[in-house]
Amino acid sequence: MTDLRIEPVAGERMLEQWRHVHNVIVPPAAMSLDEVRERAGRYRLENAYVGDVLVGCSTVRPPEGEEAVATVIARVLPESRRRGFGAALYERGVDYARVQGAGVIETVVLAENEEGVRFAEARGFAEVERYVLDGETDVWLTLRLAG
Repeated sequence: MTDLRIEPVAGERMLEQWRHVHNVIVPPAAMSLDEVRERAGRYRLENAYVGDVLVGCSTVRPPEGEEAVATVIARVLPESRRRGFGAALYERGVDYARVQGAGVIETVVLAENEEGVRFAEARGFAEVERYVLDGETDVWLTLRLAG
Protein backbone atom coordinates (compact mmCIF):
# COMPACT_ATOMS: atom_id res chain seq x y z
CA MET A 1 0.00 0.00 0.00
CA THR A 2 3.02 2.29 -0.03
CA ASP A 3 1.96 3.66 -3.42
CA LEU A 4 -1.49 4.75 -2.18
CA ARG A 5 -2.10 8.44 -2.76
CA ILE A 6 -5.22 10.23 -1.49
CA GLU A 7 -5.95 13.67 -2.89
CA PRO A 8 -8.73 16.23 -2.43
CA VAL A 9 -10.88 16.42 -5.55
CA ALA A 10 -9.96 19.42 -7.69
CA GLY A 11 -10.91 20.01 -11.31
CA GLU A 12 -13.23 18.33 -13.76
CA ARG A 13 -11.15 15.19 -14.29
CA MET A 14 -11.07 14.39 -10.57
CA LEU A 15 -14.77 15.21 -10.19
CA GLU A 16 -15.54 12.72 -12.96
CA GLN A 17 -13.31 10.11 -11.32
CA TRP A 18 -15.05 10.58 -7.96
CA ARG A 19 -18.39 10.30 -9.74
CA HIS A 20 -17.31 7.06 -11.43
CA VAL A 21 -16.40 5.36 -8.14
CA HIS A 22 -19.52 6.64 -6.40
CA ASN A 23 -21.79 5.44 -9.20
CA VAL A 24 -20.15 1.99 -9.37
CA ILE A 25 -20.51 1.46 -5.61
CA VAL A 26 -24.00 2.93 -5.15
CA PRO A 27 -25.85 2.70 -8.49
CA PRO A 28 -29.25 3.49 -6.93
CA ALA A 29 -27.83 6.91 -5.98
CA ALA A 30 -25.97 7.52 -9.26
CA MET A 31 -25.08 11.18 -9.67
CA SER A 32 -24.61 13.47 -12.62
CA LEU A 33 -21.46 15.57 -12.93
CA ASP A 34 -23.49 18.67 -11.98
CA GLU A 35 -24.65 16.94 -8.79
CA VAL A 36 -21.04 16.04 -7.94
CA ARG A 37 -19.98 19.66 -8.49
CA GLU A 38 -22.69 20.80 -6.10
CA ARG A 39 -21.67 18.19 -3.52
CA ALA A 40 -18.03 19.25 -3.80
CA GLY A 41 -19.10 22.71 -2.68
CA ARG A 42 -20.58 21.33 0.56
CA TYR A 43 -18.44 18.31 1.42
CA ARG A 44 -14.80 17.23 1.30
CA LEU A 45 -14.39 14.80 -1.60
CA GLU A 46 -11.19 12.82 -2.11
CA ASN A 47 -9.93 10.26 -4.60
CA ALA A 48 -7.50 7.43 -3.89
CA TYR A 49 -4.94 6.20 -6.40
CA VAL A 50 -2.27 3.54 -6.58
CA GLY A 51 0.20 5.06 -8.95
CA ASP A 52 -2.11 6.56 -11.57
CA VAL A 53 -4.88 3.97 -11.10
CA LEU A 54 -8.07 5.17 -9.40
CA VAL A 55 -8.99 2.75 -6.59
CA GLY A 56 -11.54 4.62 -4.48
CA CYS A 57 -13.04 7.83 -3.18
CA SER A 58 -14.42 9.32 -0.02
CA THR A 59 -16.85 11.90 1.26
CA VAL A 60 -16.73 13.78 4.55
CA ARG A 61 -19.82 15.75 5.46
CA PRO A 62 -18.95 18.44 8.02
CA PRO A 63 -20.14 18.29 11.62
CA GLU A 64 -23.62 19.63 12.27
CA GLY A 65 -26.17 19.82 15.05
CA GLU A 66 -25.77 19.79 18.82
CA GLU A 67 -23.76 16.58 18.74
CA ALA A 68 -21.51 17.84 15.91
CA VAL A 69 -22.27 14.75 13.79
CA ALA A 70 -19.99 14.29 10.79
CA THR A 71 -20.50 11.64 8.13
CA VAL A 72 -17.52 9.76 6.69
CA ILE A 73 -18.01 7.51 3.67
CA ALA A 74 -15.20 5.47 2.09
CA ARG A 75 -15.71 3.67 -1.24
CA VAL A 76 -13.31 1.27 -2.93
CA LEU A 77 -13.79 -0.25 -6.37
CA PRO A 78 -14.43 -4.01 -6.17
CA GLU A 79 -11.19 -4.99 -7.91
CA SER A 80 -9.16 -2.96 -5.39
CA ARG A 81 -10.70 -4.23 -2.15
CA ARG A 82 -9.00 -6.10 0.71
CA ARG A 83 -5.73 -4.19 0.35
CA GLY A 84 -6.24 -1.58 3.09
CA PHE A 85 -7.36 1.23 0.78
CA GLY A 86 -10.79 1.53 2.42
CA ALA A 87 -9.22 1.65 5.86
CA ALA A 88 -6.83 4.39 4.76
CA LEU A 89 -9.67 6.44 3.24
CA TYR A 90 -11.81 5.92 6.33
CA GLU A 91 -9.06 6.84 8.80
CA ARG A 92 -8.15 9.96 6.84
CA GLY A 93 -11.81 10.96 6.70
CA VAL A 94 -12.29 10.48 10.44
CA ASP A 95 -9.13 12.47 11.18
CA TYR A 96 -10.38 15.31 8.97
CA ALA A 97 -13.84 15.23 10.58
CA ARG A 98 -12.32 15.39 14.07
CA VAL A 99 -10.16 18.39 13.08
CA GLN A 100 -13.38 20.06 11.88
CA GLY A 101 -14.89 19.57 15.35
CA ALA A 102 -16.85 16.33 14.96
CA GLY A 103 -18.13 14.93 18.23
CA VAL A 104 -19.85 11.95 16.58
CA ILE A 105 -18.94 10.03 13.41
CA GLU A 106 -21.57 8.36 11.26
CA THR A 107 -21.52 6.61 7.92
CA VAL A 108 -24.18 5.69 5.38
CA VAL A 109 -24.24 2.34 3.55
CA LEU A 110 -26.64 0.84 1.03
CA ALA A 111 -28.11 -2.11 2.99
CA GLU A 112 -27.55 -4.56 0.14
CA ASN A 113 -23.82 -3.73 0.23
CA GLU A 114 -23.03 -6.45 2.74
CA GLU A 115 -19.29 -5.94 2.35
CA GLY A 116 -19.67 -2.24 3.17
CA VAL A 117 -21.82 -3.02 6.21
CA ARG A 118 -19.23 -5.54 7.47
CA PHE A 119 -16.44 -2.97 6.91
CA ALA A 120 -18.29 -0.40 9.03
CA GLU A 121 -19.19 -2.87 11.77
CA ALA A 122 -15.59 -4.11 11.97
CA ARG A 123 -14.57 -0.51 12.77
CA GLY A 124 -17.07 -0.17 15.61
CA PHE A 125 -20.09 1.28 13.80
CA ALA A 126 -23.59 0.19 14.82
CA GLU A 127 -26.83 0.71 12.93
CA VAL A 128 -28.94 3.60 14.21
CA GLU A 129 -31.41 4.01 11.34
CA ARG A 130 -32.85 2.21 8.31
CA TYR A 131 -34.66 4.24 5.72
CA VAL A 132 -35.96 4.34 2.15
CA LEU A 133 -35.83 7.61 0.23
CA ASP A 134 -39.16 8.96 -1.03
CA GLY A 135 -40.26 7.24 -4.21
CA GLU A 136 -37.50 4.61 -4.03
CA THR A 137 -37.19 1.02 -2.80
CA ASP A 138 -33.52 0.75 -1.79
CA VAL A 139 -32.84 0.47 1.93
CA TRP A 140 -30.10 2.67 3.38
CA LEU A 141 -28.41 2.34 6.77
CA THR A 142 -27.03 5.08 8.96
CA LEU A 143 -24.41 3.66 11.29
CA ARG A 144 -22.79 5.47 14.21
CA LEU A 145 -19.30 4.95 15.58
CA ALA A 146 -19.51 3.77 19.17
CA GLY A 147 -17.65 5.75 21.82
